Amino acid sequence: MKLGDNYDLSDETYAIVSVIADRLIPKDAWPSATEGGVTEYVKRRAQEDPGTWKDVIEPGLRALDAEAAALHGHPFSQLSGDKQDALLQELELDRTRSSWPVSPSAKLFFAAILNLVAEGYYGSPEAGGNLGGKSWEMLGFRPGPVSGTGAANPETDLPQRTIEQLREEYDAIVVGAGAGGSVAAAVLAEAGLRVLVVERGSWLRFDQVGSDHLRNHRLSKYGHNTGPELEGHPRTIVLADGTERITAPIDGGYHNNAMTVGGGTRVYGAQAWRFHPDDFRMATRYGIPDGSSLRDWPLSYEELEPYYERAEWEIGVSGDGDAHRGCGDRQRPYPMPPLPSTLEAERLARAAAKLGWDAGPVPLLINSVERDGRSACGRCGQCVGFACPTNSKNGGHNTMLVRAMATGNCDLICDAMVERIDTEGGKHATGVRLVQAAGGSLRRLQVRAGHVIVAAGAIESARLLLHSASDAEPNGIGNRYGQVGRNLQGHVYSGAYGLFDEPVQDGLGPGVSIATRHFAHGNGGGIIGGGMLANEFTRLPLIHWYRALAPDTVRWGAAGKAAMRESYLRTSHVQGPIQDIPTPEARVRLSPAVKDRFGMPVARLSGSVHPESLRASAMLAERAETWLWAAGARRVWRTQPGGELSAGQHQAGTLRMGDDPAVSVTDPKGRVHGYDNLWVSDGSVHVTNGGVNPVLTILALAFRTAGNLVRHG
Repeated sequence: MKLGDNYDLSDETYAIVSVIADRLIPKDAWPSATEGGVTEYVKRRAQEDPGTWKDVIEPGLRALDAEAAALHGHPFSQLSGDKQDALLQELELDRTRSSWPVSPSAKLFFAAILNLVAEGYYGSPEAGGNLGGKSWEMLGFRPGPVSGTGAANPETDLPQRTIEQLREEYDAIVVGAGAGGSVAAAVLAEAGLRVLVVERGSWLRFDQVGSDHLRNHRLSKYGHNTGPELEGHPRTIVLADGTERITAPIDGGYHNNAMTVGGGTRVYGAQAWRFHPDDFRMATRYGIPDGSSLRDWPLSYEELEPYYERAEWEIGVSGDGDAHRGCGDRQRPYPMPPLPSTLEAERLARAAAKLGWDAGPVPLLINSVERDGRSACGRCGQCVGFACPTNSKNGGHNTMLVRAMATGNCDLICDAMVERIDTEGGKHATGVRLVQAAGGSLRRLQVRAGHVIVAAGAIESARLLLHSASDAEPNGIGNRYGQVGRNLQGHVYSGAYGLFDEPVQDGLGPGVSIATRHFAHGNGGGIIGGGMLANEFTRLPLIHWYRALAPDTVRWGAAGKAAMRESYLRTSHVQGPIQDIPTPEARVRLSPAVKDRFGMPVARLSGSVHPESLRASAMLAERAETWLWAAGARRVWRTQPGGELSAGQHQAGTLRMGDDPAVSVTDPKGRVHGYDNLWVSDGSVHVTNGGVNPVLTILALAFRTAGNLVRHG
């Protein structure tokens, strides 16, 4: 069977699944699994993924019935509740009789059915379960805006061009409509240049993004809510044995960022941090660890500070300019005050003061007051990973692209890929070649340009330059020294959970409200760099189920249901990114074997994080644990990453800037070395990626690069 084939549960299967579901989540003061709509969800999943049902669920159900008959002389559904629970526990512990089939294992079957029941009960109604949202009411999760805090605001339509409506030539073509591309488009269009923005994703309205808790950029178990489509857009990962494995957009190894108009800013958490001044001089401060490509930036914090300020004021950041003062001087306060503190933040603030740590509000690209005709944040419970219901989150789609389009100088085409950049002699870009799927066929168009600005994200920007090889540059644009695609970075995250005796969550979004940068630098123990710790965004119930229950918590039955109910509002999660130490072998190349739907070789990812990154991560997790104990937690447990490649939504570094073409791809102005009109305006130019979320630095550099183009291009 293939995904999407019709597959209906038989009455017999439906009956036993219902019985199992109600043992896993039984009725108490709140509905049981079946009363909560789980069986309807199960039916839907069977139709969406019949292979799993054929290979795992149905064989497991038959084996369970056989096990029940062998032990008790009756099928599972006719046993007493105690005997049913005992059998399920044996499955969970993989202690079945020798007659249980080898495949699927009892443990695999139990985990599959338990997860499905939890998804149906704690997931979102639009996913097919959780009838009436009763489980959310039980936990205290509120998905929508608080009444009276934010008005629903219509999104500004961004008119799009068809491929037939494009001009033959533009002054500038911007590849990508995310954070960096949107800023570049606005600055250039407002300077009078005729601009074309090419976005591979779609223009999505709020309701098109949706709020499915299993298909989003926070928990993408079965899909995501922007792009790319699951079919036709693979990448590959190089495994430890050198083999190449295909990975789909929803897999962690894909390192996906949202691909839609606005890019990651459409669904991001919007933390708007400036890099620390020492983040720009890491090699000078710490030296270069073995196996690392650590280098200083070719510019300083002081040089970038005016552009940080411009990004904060023109796009819109809420925050406290007097907080986190040790992380760089600023000339102006934030344009908006911080969002109100939360119950959790107040507790953590008292704990930080007790420990002697500096802590303060998290700066956010979210309106805390009405601004630019859009309302203040509605304090909803599902911010990061989703579109904003009040249009209060400030992204490329509702700020800079709106400005660009308002000039009349900017055209936008969506659902189109730039498959190569045309160049002359390895010194001058002449335009781009577009490809678009339409009506079952592919359409291609060559468009000339005075300047080309690449802003497709660190992975796709490197892929595009590598694919744009020519006689003058047979290994790809800007790749004379083999630097294109190297030094891929993201952020290694670590932290800790704390369980408290009383509620510490008030359900007010976005949730993230307090942070400390006390450990950015100078941590002792030879730690290179450091990181930031903050409380986490409001947790989705399913994220709590999958990630936030204490390791030895009973996860099913009456005790499992009580654990969810009693821990959801009593659990705090403190975590943050550390300053990744770049390595040249963490890189993007072109796959020699796998192509996308357009016939273009896909990105081939390889490498791992540097050992120094893992040392810093362990330090930050220890500090998170200390903070939670000081806040009064009765139980704390750490989270720590593995050593696999780090990129993801904070991907950076593949086209790093520098003065020396032998170890960098772009010059300090943001232009590809050796070119007069080819620019990069995304996180790929980052030499290091800071110990904080990188989007404000991407925006600031985009203002700087676009300004350089206007002044010197």
